[in-house]
Amino acid sequence: MHKVFLSLFFAFVFLYWNNLGPTQVPTSGKYARVSVADSLPNAAKWPAEITITNFSSPNITPSPACLAVAPTGEVFVGVDMIGSLGKKPGQGSIMKLEDTDNDGKLDRHSTFAMMDNPRGIIAQGHQVFVLHTVFGEETGIAEGMDLVVFEDKNQDGKADGPPKPLIKHISSPKFLQSRGTDHSTNGIRMGIDGWIYIAVGDFGFVDAEDRSGKKLTQLGGGILRVRPDGTEMEVYTHGLRNIYDVAIDPYMNIFTRGNTNDGGGWNVRFIHQIQSGEYGYPVLFKHFTEEILPALVDVGGGSGTGALFMDDPTWPAKYNHVPMMSDWGRSQLYIHRVTPDGPSYTQQEEEFVKLAQITDVDIDASGRVYMSAWDGAGYSGNPDKGFVVRAVPNDWKYKAFPDVRKLSVNELAVLLKSESGVARLAAQQEMLTRPASQTTAAAWKIASDKSNPDHVRVAAMYTYAQAAKADGISNLAKLATEPAMREYALRALADRKQFMDKVPLATFTQALKDGTPRVQAAAIIGMGRLGRKEAAPALLSVKVPSSFVAPTGNIEGPHATPNSAIVLPHLAVRALVSLDAVDASVKAVGSGNSTLALWALRYMHDPKAVNGLIGAYGKATDKALKTQILSTLARLYHKEAPYDGSWWWSTRPDTHGPYYKTVTWESSPEIKSFLMKEWKNSPDKEFYTSLNDKLRLDIPEFGTYEVAGVKEEVKVDLDKIKSRKGQVGDASIEDVMLAMDDLKGDPAQGKKLFTRQGCVACHSIDKGEVMKGPFMGQIGSIMNRQQIAESILKPNASISQGFATVMITAKGDRTFMGFVTEESADQLVLRDIAGQVSYIKASDILTRKEMENSMMPEGLANALSYEEFASLITFLSQQKK
Repeated sequence: MHKVFLSLFFAFVFLYWNNLGPTQVPTSGKYARVSVADSLPNAAKWPAEITITNFSSPNITPSPACLAVAPTGEVFVGVDMIGSLGKKPGQGSIMKLEDTDNDGKLDRHSTFAMMDNPRGIIAQGHQVFVLHTVFGEETGIAEGMDLVVFEDKNQDGKADGPPKPLIKHISSPKFLQSRGTDHSTNGIRMGIDGWIYIAVGDFGFVDAEDRSGKKLTQLGGGILRVRPDGTEMEVYTHGLRNIYDVAIDPYMNIFTRGNTNDGGGWNVRFIHQIQSGEYGYPVLFKHFTEEILPALVDVGGGSGTGALFMDDPTWPAKYNHVPMMSDWGRSQLYIHRVTPDGPSYTQQEEEFVKLAQITDVDIDASGRVYMSAWDGAGYSGNPDKGFVVRAVPNDWKYKAFPDVRKLSVNELAVLLKSESGVARLAAQQEMLTRPASQTTAAAWKIASDKSNPDHVRVAAMYTYAQAAKADGISNLAKLATEPAMREYALRALADRKQFMDKVPLATFTQALKDGTPRVQAAAIIGMGRLGRKEAAPALLSVKVPSSFVAPTGNIEGPHATPNSAIVLPHLAVRALVSLDAVDASVKAVGSGNSTLALWALRYMHDPKAVNGLIGAYGKATDKALKTQILSTLARLYHKEAPYDGSWWWSTRPDTHGPYYKTVTWESSPEIKSFLMKEWKNSPDKEFYTSLNDKLRLDIPEFGTYEVAGVKEEVKVDLDKIKSRKGQVGDASIEDVMLAMDDLKGDPAQGKKLFTRQGCVACHSIDKGEVMKGPFMGQIGSIMNRQQIAESILKPNASISQGFATVMITAKGDRTFMGFVTEESADQLVLRDIAGQVSYIKASDILTRKEMENSMMPEGLANALSYEEFASLITFLSQQKK
């Protein structure tokens, strides 16, 4: 099941989550003990101010991968019996659940539609948008993923007919076929600006096509967006790994929770997604961190899934107006309390609801929250696992939400002023189906009324902008002169590219001069979207802070530390690149704007940029400037290979950067010739060696400081270990697990056993160590003692995504077996069970096959006593780095 399954696991091992339902849970602080009247599955822990009850069980909603709630309360659940590893189609559906008498209990359900691998749902009016995998009817193999829309105009609980595709081929079919959906495209959510935002995993996509025929290709993950009619598809942000969903606030601030490399630390990062931003995964986020927008925090191991921005007046104030982020790996719904910091935020994470492998969360217009739980349904779905719960505040009273189709425009305008974000969006979307003259008049009246709260005015402004289209530009420009609405009006003005030719550039350049940081950010993004090169001088005036410093050597940079000062220059660079402002950037080299100009030129693979830089170098007299120009030219020597969907960087990619799969281009010979000439005349040959290593120029004359990988002397006789019989080897697994409940163990002894039992052959504990198999330094933040114990005792029950044993045959009649610890476009690094490392050229690989069994043999704990085994698992459970 997509990145839902990307949590820390113990070496190619079974991740078995026990039912975290109505069992005894310690009462502490703000949390209440679970108390339910029956044995239906439920959450394990939640704040005392809310009530959570079971809504559906696996007999109706097994293996729920996602859900969405209509404003009126109908719950649409994506049942996924394929999961992450399954390949057999015909096992997925969208189930419609209804509480017709609003007593909190499910009393009607229907199969709304059949489709495989549902990954995201939006229920709005009579339309249900679904993102899912498409399988060939004749071949039975995955052909890609599509965003589609169903209609149910008669509201009978079933789709009226087949879906209408909005975007086709939104994920790479090659890897859907070979791996499943674990890194594919996922959650969808509609913002108050009317766009559908799509969480794209790092499979990326090739030739995704919207209904207008527009095609896009993207290497890696990010956020894509499209209009509800399937047109105007565009990339919103780029450089992410495996985000599963987006949370969108009333002002169009977007937040995600995603992670980094499998086994090299499945560290979860909470990110503020700023339009046009580059977040750098995998090639920039470690060693070129000065160039990226960093995450707001790294919270350690986990697997981010569904997301929601809570915006509902029925909920307690302390749980309202916050991003809520599901984490499947931690079985936890979190709150992130965000605090404005210049053009971005800082945050504080809080535990909110404990739910067994939570996959998604959504809310209706009356304040009912629904959450889906995977609950140990495994990698290929399970008909006996998975459920949905309902959560409401203790003092919650049901208030019916009207059928918006029956309301007048004036009545909808009243609803547009609601304190519920769901209600405002529902009112807006219905207003947009009415005569434009009526909608624009009603929406503008609200948007221009300064007595209305800002979030209401923003909702009305976007309603007006969507209805008025180009005719609304003059009014939006007026709104952009008002301090309270300036940021939002600038965004609305630059929101739709088809109307850009009528938008005044001066509105943005003036805002850049005298606006607040948030206004300036909106102005910069807008200037990049307007497509007018005359904006370049203004963009080049943005100052670069002292924090614009590249990490030295092989040190990992601060990719998860808030840095509000870098946001504006980063956005200015992205805008300059979007404008293809080569001439203006070259002209600025050597001026007071040189640093920003050279930063932008790093991405401009244009002969004019190369010639301009060489010319600027000849004129420069300042040594530091000449060094910066040389570095920029060296960066342009290679560029990223065009993505064709035939390759992917796997779960443990080469993160060195600055490119993953390099190719030369038409100006590469000229750049090399120039660099060679300067190298010959330079007394500082070490500078060129450093450039060679950092930028992977592969110019032999420059030399290298990098040393070939040294095989570690980790010699462990695993057969001897597993052949010894102690208490663990003589007992049944069930008896061992029961014993572990009563034994705490000594973590100091466990640390010694970690080495003695051979764990060190395949696992690292500290980040400073050589990364081997799954990283154990944070296993305790993902798995409890029981889960760790079961993983060791039953390693073949299931194999963690990305850590299957791989069998490789290579040229020269060579065979290798182990697990992949790093993979680049040119080389694969494999570690075998004895801890030995092999470096295999990609061009030498003849076949590559994932094995069905784990490389970790059973019986490694057989020689241990119960007390020793308890010590080992206690030691591991305390690893929470």
